[in-house]
Amino acid sequence: MAELPEYAAANRALWDATANEWVEPGERNWASPPRWGIWGIPETELRLLPDDMSGLRAIELGCGTGYVSAWMTRLGAAVVGIDNSQGQLETAERLRAEHGLRIEFIHGIAEQVPFSDGSFDFAISEYGAALWSDPYAWIPEAHRLLRPGGRLVFLSSTTLSAICTPLDGSGPATETLQRPYFGAHVFDWRHVDDPGGVEFHLPTGEWFQLFGATGFTVDDFAEVQAPEDDDEVRFFATAEWAHAFPSEQVWWLTKL
Repeated sequence: MAELPEYAAANRALWDATANEWVEPGERNWASPPRWGIWGIPETELRLLPDDMSGLRAIELGCGTGYVSAWMTRLGAAVVGIDNSQGQLETAERLRAEHGLRIEFIHGIAEQVPFSDGSFDFAISEYGAALWSDPYAWIPEAHRLLRPGGRLVFLSSTTLSAICTPLDGSGPATETLQRPYFGAHVFDWRHVDDPGGVEFHLPTGEWFQLFGATGFTVDDFAEVQAPEDDDEVRFFATAEWAHAFPSEQVWWLTKL
């Protein structure tokens, strides 16, 4: 396997160092019905997964503690989860054993997946690769992994939320633009007041251009709004902000 990109090595270090912070959320999600994103939107509303995945081979790109892999396995899929963090995978493996599910977890990155072309029917990323991997690398890799007619679904934070976040990373998204929209790609949060990792966001038009150039058709697109009864601060956005502006987005794609 090729050497890790510099940003992937940095993100690996971050997620290994903070893996213990995601144990409890992982345990909760393994034991719960599917709920998506920072607002916990029920699957019955967002519909990221097929109702029946029997006979499908699926891969989760950036699986973290593996709860999405568990949800797909319970729907009948044969599932592989790949993640950049060994610390996260240790939690995933423990929970897999505790819940008695058959899931193959692999330590690696979504840009370099050790499976042959056309190995999967379905690919998904909730944050994971969708936020922490370069889309100009992981989108073509997802396309390679899928059979013709296979589907890719992913959820991540929006480019709008990223360009409204203070330059020093000092708080959640504001109602003022903090950086340009055009040219958005790499968002490096390693050197701000509250250091993080390296994220990736594209302008919406560039997403469409990338999908078309790669060989995907766009089946659907959704911008996620915070629930009306929510008044919390969730990571990078307040509920008040996310009532008015899209904090997350979902893409549904099919390989030509």
